[in-house]
Parts: sequence; C-alpha cells; structure tokens
Amino acid sequence: MILIDTPIWSMAFRRSNPLSSSIVDEITELIKDCRAGIIGPIRQEILSGYSDKNKFCILKEKLDAFPNIPIEAKDYIKAAEFNNACRVAGIQGSHIDFLICSVASRLNIQIFTDDKDFEHYAKHLPIKLYKVKH
Repeated sequence: MILIDTPIWSMAFRRSNPLSSSIVDEITELIKDCRAGIIGPIRQEILSGYSDKNKFCILKEKLDAFPNIPIEAKDYIKAAEFNNACRVAGIQGSHIDFLICSVASRLNIQIFTDDKDFEHYAKHLPIKLYKVKH
C-alpha cells in the first residue's frame, strides 16, 4: 500500500498537465495493482476543491472505489509529536501533513507526494517517500 497525497490525486483527475504524465502513469499503475491508499482528510481536501455539485458527485464516486485507511487515536498524538519535532528543527507544516506522516509511519508505508515539504519532514521523521519509477 502507498499513501497517496492530495496533489497526486489532483494530477490524476486533471490529466491535462503533460509535466505530470509520469506521475499519472505511476498512480494509474498503483491503482491497477490495488496499492493506492487514501485517508479521510485527504479525501476531504480533494472534494473541497469542487463547488460544482455535478463535478463533486463524479469525483466522489471515483474516490468511493478507495476505502479509507483507518486513522487511530494514537495517530493524532504521534502527528502532534511529529509537528513538535519538526518545529524544533525549524520546519513548519500542516496538521494534515503530520497526520499523513503519522499514519504512514505506523503502517510502515510510503507516501506518494510532490509536496516538497515532505522532503524536509523525512529528514527528521521516520517516514519513507515514494519515488516515481517511470
């Protein structure tokens, strides 16, 4: 399982940016292999970008194919610890980012993102980032 971050899902659904074609190819492969994972807060972020009701419903239906990776109470505590550890190192991040890191760390799975903040987090947290193979 690979935890897919919001910007990667967004690229996959847009498909109009030729610069992201290798990323789209990669997520397509992960989906075909049933290895693409999502957590509720990422689903919420993706769907929050669609005010058009029809587009929202179409996207929601597509995302319904992917069950949420469960978030446990201890993930929120670990996310706060990760936030504090990064702040001490001078690195700021969002609560969702640290929750993603926490869940991925607990499950020992990689995070697929193009958000450069995660490269900074990875220097201080026990997370692994997924690298595009194509």
